[in-house]
Amino acid sequence: MIKTCFVLGAGGARGIAHIGFLQAMDENGIKPDFIAGCSMGSVIGGCYASGMKPADMLKIVDTMKMSQLADASIFPFNKKSILKSAKLRKRLEELLGDKTFSDLQIPFECIAGDIVTGEVVVLKTGSVAEAVRASSSIPAVFRPVEMGNRVLVDGGIFMPLPLTCVKDFNADAVIVVDVLGPLPDYQKNKGLLNHVLRTVDANSAYLRRRQLKSYRHDLLICPELGNMSQFKVENLRFAYEQGYKAGLENAQKIKEIIEKKRASKIRSSNR
Repeated sequence: MIKTCFVLGAGGARGIAHIGFLQAMDENGIKPDFIAGCSMGSVIGGCYASGMKPADMLKIVDTMKMSQLADASIFPFNKKSILKSAKLRKRLEELLGDKTFSDLQIPFECIAGDIVTGEVVVLKTGSVAEAVRASSSIPAVFRPVEMGNRVLVDGGIFMPLPLTCVKDFNADAVIVVDVLGPLPDYQKNKGLLNHVLRTVDANSAYLRRRQLKSYRHDLLICPELGNMSQFKVENLRFAYEQGYKAGLENAQKIKEIIEKKRASKIRSSNR
């Protein structure tokens, strides 16, 4: 039996494309044996692994408002973040309940960054909602998540594509969905905030290039999202549609990869 892993990368608002990709996979009868997620990829991957249908995720996206996630922190410079985490925690608990990783229908792991040690941390035990919150806690925006001696922030800062999880799964076929894709056009006359966000995008692009050179994968899928910002909660239906389109366009390739792996395994076992 060939085991397939979907690797769902970080991407903020662009990460909604993961829902469309998963919808296309469902329609083509392609089910992953494992899911690895980072940041928004961890939110969507965790929900899918728990049994939630992509269509149900899309309904939530269509009615989602920033006010459901954002609760401003008083004196943020003394509180480690601009926003509190109460609403984000509540929303994730509504989606994932009190499920632990062992309760999931599909084996799932997500990653976060430990700002105490500077290490990438693979989260695979305990509360799924808490792990996903850690994986998606953008520094300075949401408060870090403390787990024992670790202080965890968004995994995308360290490893936007959670390929380090693949070795735990020992998957035969590794399908990577990178929703950040190529760097958007550079706007040189924009202000300070845009300059800072551009620096984040550029650093992420550098990290992803290094990861893809260092880790084995069989197919890289990059939905065409143009200059859509990962930092703005807008154009979410567009992201879904582009993820769906990319999934449909690559479904046959994925089937062929799985079939080739299966044939190779049969030949090896018959030697």
